[in-house]
Amino acid sequence: MRKNILIRGVAAAGLLAPAVGAAQSSVTITGYVKMSVEQLRLGDTAKTPSSEVRIADNSSRIYLRMTEALGSSLSAIGQVEFRPGIDSGALTAAGANYVGLAEKRLGSLKLGRLDLHYHNEPSNIRAKAGSYKASPIALLVFAGGGGTAIAANSRTPNVVQYDSPRWSGFAFGAAYSSAPTGVEADIGSGTRKGYAWNLHPNHQGRNFRLGYSYWKQKADVAGPGSDQRGDRLYGALRWSGFEVGLAWDDANILDGLTGVKSSSRKAWSIPVQYEWGRHAAYAHYTRARDDTITPGRDGAKMWALAYNYDLSKRTSVAVAYAKIRNDAFGVYNLDGSAGANGSPSGAVLAGEDPSHWALTLRHNF
Repeated sequence: MRKNILIRGVAAAGLLAPAVGAAQSSVTITGYVKMSVEQLRLGDTAKTPSSEVRIADNSSRIYLRMTEALGSSLSAIGQVEFRPGIDSGALTAAGANYVGLAEKRLGSLKLGRLDLHYHNEPSNIRAKAGSYKASPIALLVFAGGGGTAIAANSRTPNVVQYDSPRWSGFAFGAAYSSAPTGVEADIGSGTRKGYAWNLHPNHQGRNFRLGYSYWKQKADVAGPGSDQRGDRLYGALRWSGFEVGLAWDDANILDGLTGVKSSSRKAWSIPVQYEWGRHAAYAHYTRARDDTITPGRDGAKMWALAYNYDLSKRTSVAVAYAKIRNDAFGVYNLDGSAGANGSPSGAVLAGEDPSHWALTLRHNF
């Protein structure tokens, strides 16, 4: 009796399996693990000791990517990005997470938490095994002498985003966030309704790329420093393994009640790279100009070098050096140095000059 029940159960499962499989979307698990041995040193400081050696996660991540063909070239898409702290053991879904629809001729529409504005620049120094702390966004993204991040220097929540297909090299992205700084809490709050916009037209050719990113943010609570405006132009030319880029950024912070600017900072960056075989070399020089509104000189200069070697198609190793020289009131810091990918002691005070060596290993899966 039990044997007959088992046989019937197996037969029923065999009949149902094709139907269940057809209803499921395909799921791809991918990502990378990336760790660094690094030394951080603070120049022009009275701190003792003034340096530390760290074993630090370098923005490792795990992606769950889903897609289902709906017919007529329309697909349902989705992604959940997990951020594992390989050294600390922490695991969060704090990445780019979305669900949406994609159509080859019309583009894609996504709802979720997405990268907007801050990452649009031409340097590839953090690619493969390159250290994130060597990235020029350390200066390009921050205003107010380095104290305020434009577009949070991270993913924006509560977003609806449209990305066009690429027409003869040209593409266009537009995104709206109903609450860029947190969850919605408008009803009965007595505050205004905050929002953010990002527009990103860009063009890619065989040997060049060019883009513009516009950012506008209003927080729910209006006041000093509540509003932001960012404009960035960037591009790069490539030939025979060489690439030279340029980024120009204009960042402004405003009082949401009066519209008066409390910070206005311009910055630019020149990244270069050369790739040959399994080898790649990267460098950039980046300058944040003195803020024209804040008191005291608070600009900064940054330069960085990196060399990457591909051990295989999936595994690479790199060495990188980066240094920031702050003006007397500048607090610019290496990207992520005082956060989850560094240590609390990596925070800088006004006028301190952080520098860092890193040996990084990355494995894609």
